[in-house]
Amino acid sequence: MPALELRDLTIEYLSGGYRVRPINGLDLDIADGELVLLLGASGCGKTTLLSALATLLTPVGGTIRLDDIDVTRLRGRARTHYRRHTVGVAFQAFNLLASLTALDNVAMPLWSGRTPGRAARHRAAELLSDLGLADRLHHRPANLSGGQQQRVAVARALAAAPRRLLADEPTAHLDELQVEGVLQVLRRTAAPGRIVVVATHDERLLPIADRVVELSARRQRARRQPQRVELAAGQLLFSEATRAPSHMSSRSGRSS
Repeated sequence: MPALELRDLTIEYLSGGYRVRPINGLDLDIADGELVLLLGASGCGKTTLLSALATLLTPVGGTIRLDDIDVTRLRGRARTHYRRHTVGVAFQAFNLLASLTALDNVAMPLWSGRTPGRAARHRAAELLSDLGLADRLHHRPANLSGGQQQRVAVARALAAAPRRLLADEPTAHLDELQVEGVLQVLRRTAAPGRIVVVATHDERLLPIADRVVELSARRQRARRQPQRVELAAGQLLFSEATRAPSHMSSRSGRSS
């Protein structure tokens, strides 16, 4: 049985007076320990799907199950407990508290879960150091760059060691040097007992993914795994100036 199971999932909301249904009848199974990327054009439902997995949006149809939990039926205290102890979310918009330092922003979920103050700050400092922010522990968001705020948001999502980590464009504001630490942390997090789901446009994440799920308006059941194709010495890949199929003969041309 998959650790995370989506069946006939449909999510709908109003936008500009129109009903929008970015997720329509989606089936998806994610195994324990997997790191899964959600790919697709803007508006295809990546962030919407993450929001439903975090119980920030309620589907109009279908089910989301995490192990033995029917997430779509959670209400009240059960939903609050799920958000606090089961799922961690790294938002694309950061959503950091402006009055708190980076250290306290990351420690906050631990305090909410009754972790003692010193232990919470120690955990927060470890996470921020792993992400290259050891010298920014006591800086507030206004004094951090966009890339630094993004890494603080990732650290906060990881603070309580959630069974499910959801990250929305976690590398969007990072340069080549900064992204390496985030990739390593995401890869380590996807281990037995945890699932990592990442919505992204960033192809730098492809090498660390166990699976890639492509979302589109026409085909939401489509998915693929990263593949490697090996050619034998002398094997033909393509021919230059190959004629196009007959139905495209008027547009035939050269390949390069």
